Amino acid sequence: MSNEREGIEKAKARGIYLLPNLFTAAGLFAGFYSIVAALKGYFDTAAHAIFIAMVMDALDGRVARLTNTQTAFGSEFDSLADIVSFGVAPALVVYSWSLSSLGKIGWLGAFLFAACGAMRLARFNTQVSADKNYFQGLPIPGAAAVLASFVWLWYDYTAQGLWFQVLMLIITAVLALMMVSNIRFHSFKNINFKNKVPFIGILIVVLGLICIALNPPAMLFIVFAGYAISGPIFTLTILSKKRRLRKLARKRRFEKDVGR
Repeated sequence: MSNEREGIEKAKARGIYLLPNLFTAAGLFAGFYSIVAALKGYFDTAAHAIFIAMVMDALDGRVARLTNTQTAFGSEFDSLADIVSFGVAPALVVYSWSLSSLGKIGWLGAFLFAACGAMRLARFNTQVSADKNYFQGLPIPGAAAVLASFVWLWYDYTAQGLWFQVLMLIITAVLALMMVSNIRFHSFKNINFKNKVPFIGILIVVLGLICIALNPPAMLFIVFAGYAISGPIFTLTILSKKRRLRKLARKRRFEKDVGR
């Protein structure tokens, strides 16, 4: 009887939970489909698929926590899916759409994005952060969303000049470097959806959804580009505040020494 029970427990240990990993697999499928669509020239569809992968990525973790089905396998599977959906897929989409005309420097710029995305995920998985309210470096889904929304917004702009291609190369490289930087970005993990909010809060959400429905690519680009810009602004604000505090402390020490 005890041997049978041990066998059942080992079988459970070897198994995986279907529900959260199903969302992860769906996100991986969307990321791979984005690559296929880009290779065929359907760049708007490729951008749509990346945003679908983002939705799946947001759901798999929440489902795992709500159902208490978090596992090491699920965490690793999620990271591997993310590098495809938010690292390789956006890099290949922007390369096929714009950077391919730049030759070697174009595909190197796309590779930089994918490589920095992989390093960003590796650092996130191994780094123990004391402050859960902030990320170190731009999260890879955020960087992918900026590129995907930009492509979605301008996907039919096929007659691209050299200046536009260079601009896309710069944007891709800047986003890549922001992912592996020490810039702090708000994680929004301190938001509790169970708390009550003022009536105006619901009204703002409704108005936001209406704006997105009117022009999805433009609004999504504004939202995610704004998030990408918020990190440097927030970090510079903190550094400026620390600099002022250090000057104030030195001034007080000087006045104290003079008073003696």
